Amino acid sequence: MVNLIGTYECKVDAKGRMMMSSAFKKQLSSVLQDGFVIKRSVFQSCLELYPMQEWNSVMAKINKLNRFVKKNNDFIRRFTAGVKVVEMDASGRILIPKDLCQFAEIEKEVVLSSAVNIIEIWDKDKYEKVIDDAVVDFADLAEEVMGNIGEDELS
Repeated sequence: MVNLIGTYECKVDAKGRMMMSSAFKKQLSSVLQDGFVIKRSVFQSCLELYPMQEWNSVMAKINKLNRFVKKNNDFIRRFTAGVKVVEMDASGRILIPKDLCQFAEIEKEVVLSSAVNIIEIWDKDKYEKVIDDAVVDFADLAEEVMGNIGEDELS
């Protein structure tokens, strides 16, 4: 499992090619050759870039769902909508498909933000707005999410 660290700004060219930050390339060096999966985020209007091993891990969990339960099929369909396999080219760029650029409203400037084992790809203005909006609520969110975790669970 890859644990990614950092938030980096970069640009996307007119063809949708995004230069991966050198810091992320270093952190992902052991998995670059396996490629990536890029998809719409479930909760935000951003994209998620999964190293292939992380995607395979998620899909193994999803594959355990009973496909004869309608809500499971609905979830799988929505979760995998727009999913694409992408690779980094020799110049260190990843091509973001046009439909996904449209979904995330990505035009030129983007923010790559680590989200533990994946990278979120945001339009820069949208990212800054989401971060600014979340500042007020973050203390309450942190307490609610992490406040009940015992010391033994953190180590």
